[in-house]
Amino acid sequence: MYTRSENCPARDICIQNGKGLVHLKDLTDKDGLYGHGRMFAHVTIQPGCSIGDHPHVHETEFYYILQGEGVFNDNGAEVTVRAGDICATGFGEVHGMENRSDAPLELIALIVME
Repeated sequence: MYTRSENCPARDICIQNGKGLVHLKDLTDKDGLYGHGRMFAHVTIQPGCSIGDHPHVHETEFYYILQGEGVFNDNGAEVTVRAGDICATGFGEVHGMENRSDAPLELIALIVME
């Protein structure tokens, strides 16, 4: 299976009551994850915008930071993350991501099922 980039749906949305709009490009759909996940996306967070804090139960979400710098909420503890860093949240934990820098923050988000 393969998907051409131009066939990946993209949208600007507010995620989990975060600040501003976040650009989300779906890299595959749920069927493309063969029942093992529910999201695989390229996410761009502009300066001053965020993914609001939210929990994950019976699933784990990974962020792989591609470029830029963000502030990751890891169960209430703020951690600065940069390109190459990986964040993981699952088992009822809470997370969020905010871009407090002057440049876009890009990451890959993957949600896998328990």
